[in-house]
Parts: sequence; structure tokens; C-alpha cells
Amino acid sequence: MDMKIATRMLAVLAFAAVMAACAIALRPDRTEDAPAQTVQPRGDEPASSELVRCRDIGAAALDDPACRKAWSDSRRHFLGGAGERPRP
Repeated sequence: MDMKIATRMLAVLAFAAVMAACAIALRPDRTEDAPAQTVQPRGDEPASSELVRCRDIGAAALDDPACRKAWSDSRRHFLGGAGERPRP
């Protein structure tokens, strides 16, 4: 390989490295501007706060009668009454 070509390649790589370093150093810091994301319950959904509580308690909600009622009401609201299923 020619010394002239090797020098040009080294210069191009150095320039690319400097440009990448500048881009990283000058990019805006997004951690300060990022708002905290929270899920807000919808007001038009029946027992939305109860649904949020059931989501937060996890698998224990399967045995909670209040959660079962909230899920049933939510299905009925969403499906327009067609979502009622008999319980086993």
C-alpha cells in the first residue's frame, strides 16, 4: 500500500473519530427533560381506580372478588353488555 493512501485513510478515520466525539459531546442531555410517565385512569371507564389497583397487586387479583367485579364491569362497558360470561 502506498504511504500516501495510508496517510489519507488515517486522516479520514481521525476526522470521523473527531466528528463522532463532537456529536456525542454536543447532543442534548435528555434525562433532565424526560417527564415521568404515569398511567392515568380514564374517567369514563367504570371503576377505573379499581382496575388500576388490581393491575398493581398482580397475580393476587385473580382471587380478589372486587377485581373480578371490576373486570366484569369493564368487559360489560367495553363490549356493550355482550361480554358477560358465566363464572366456572
